[in-house]
Amino acid sequence: MTKKLELFKKKLLYRASYRGTKEMDILLSSFVKKHVNLFTESQLIGLEKFLDFEDEIILNYYNFDKIENNIDKNEISKIFKKFRI
Repeated sequence: MTKKLELFKKKLLYRASYRGTKEMDILLSSFVKKHVNLFTESQLIGLEKFLDFEDEIILNYYNFDKIENNIDKNEISKIFKKFRI
C-alpha cells in the first residue's frame, strides 16, 4: 500500500467525519471506516465523488429514496444505501 493511497483514505475518512451535522458525521464516518480498506482504488475515487454530495441529498437518498443530482448513478451510493450502523 502506497503512502499516497493511505493519505487519500485518511482524507476520505476526515471528509466523512466532519460534515456539519452530528448525524451525518456518525453515519458517513461509520460507513467509510467499514469500507475504506475494502474498496478498490476506483471505488475510493467514487467515494470521494459521493462525499461531494450535500448532506441533505445523501440523507434524502438514504432515508426516503429521493434521487437528486444523479446520486443513484454513483456506485458507492448503492453500497451506502444498504449500509446499516
